[in-house]
Amino acid sequence: QVQLVESGGGLVQPGGSLRLSCAASGSISSINVMRWYRQAPGKERELVAAFTSGGRTNYADSVKGRFTISRDNAKNMIYLQMNSLKPEDTAVYYCNADIVLSSDYTSRRYWGQGTQVTVSS
Repeated sequence: QVQLVESGGGLVQPGGSLRLSCAASGSISSINVMRWYRQAPGKERELVAAFTSGGRTNYADSVKGRFTISRDNAKNMIYLQMNSLKPEDTAVYYCNADIVLSSDYTSRRYWGQGTQVTVSS
C-alpha cells in the first residue's frame, strides 16, 4: 500500500508564507509526476503546481511567481513554498502523485488527505 501525507497547513496573514510538505511511503518503485491541488469551499479542485520526474515544473497562472514546488526524490517528498499569500489562496491543499508500485510495477495515482490553508487577517 501507498500513502501520501501532507503537513504544514495553517492560518497565516495576507502577505505571509507557508511551506507545505507531502511524504509518500509504502511499496514504491518510483514516482513520476507529483502535484499539488487545492479546493476552496464551493469550488472545484484545481491544479496548483506539478513537478515531473524529469525536473519540469508548471504552475497555475494564479500562483506563478508566488509559489514554488520542489521535490526530494531520495525521500519521496514534495514541497510547496507559498509566499505573498492572499485570502483567495484559502483552500484545502492536496498532494497527488503517479506512483509505480514495487509489487507489480503498475502506475497508479494516489491522493493525500489534504491540509487546510487559511489566509486571513
